[in-house]
Amino acid sequence: MEEPGQKLKRVRERLNLRYRDVEEASIRIAERHQSDEFVLGLSRLADIENKGTVPTLYRLYSLCAIYRLDPQDVMAWYGADLSKLPGDAAEIEIERTHEIRFNANGYGQVSMPLALDPGIDLRRTSYLSRMIQRWGKLPLMLLNSLEVEEHRYGYIGTEDYFMSPILQPGSLVLIDETRRKIANTGWATEYDRPIYFFEHRDGYACAWAFQTDNQIVLQPHPASQSNPIFYKHEEDIEVVGQVTGVAMRLDRAKRRRVRSASG
Repeated sequence: MEEPGQKLKRVRERLNLRYRDVEEASIRIAERHQSDEFVLGLSRLADIENKGTVPTLYRLYSLCAIYRLDPQDVMAWYGADLSKLPGDAAEIEIERTHEIRFNANGYGQVSMPLALDPGIDLRRTSYLSRMIQRWGKLPLMLLNSLEVEEHRYGYIGTEDYFMSPILQPGSLVLIDETRRKIANTGWATEYDRPIYFFEHRDGYACAWAFQTDNQIVLQPHPASQSNPIFYKHEEDIEVVGQVTGVAMRLDRAKRRRVRSASG
């Protein structure tokens, strides 16, 4: 596999740029940003290309600007593939409920079923894995038609049982930021009642809610044995949006028991 420094060297040579040209260009970038961190000296550039020296964040920026390269691609050359960031984050459990700030930037690929058994009956519960005839990689930018720009994602903390069992700790929730008005009525069952994602001064929360003129009440699921939480409207808490989707593991309670026994 070609070293990242050699890849950068090939790009420079294709552009017919000398070391001096790159240095002078980086000086102009440094002047624009008023920081010498962006400067690529002759010896430093030679070390990056020939000795495997990893450029700093600022010098990487200069190289990408001068060579017209996508920073995502260059970072992947060095083994820091940003398309894997959400997957790596999913391996790290955080106790507190929080917002996920990864953007749907169209980079990377996702594995998706490209062909299903034509005999599948979508009205019946099925073992979908056995119905998939062919998997493939699709660029994420092809999913732009799903209009994910108005959605964000939240993670229910591993110690947050406020909405359990409807939302288990460790669940990933889809948040529609266009739905920020709390509905006090209009549902028949607890499964129809809107769930909202909130940001407050101490972090985030996910809950049913009831709003009056001067406060918002976060209402837990009765089975959680948690108490309602009261906030002054617009002063202490903000509605991020309504939860419109959820992905969660159904064996988390079993996993916790196993982990506790082994720990």
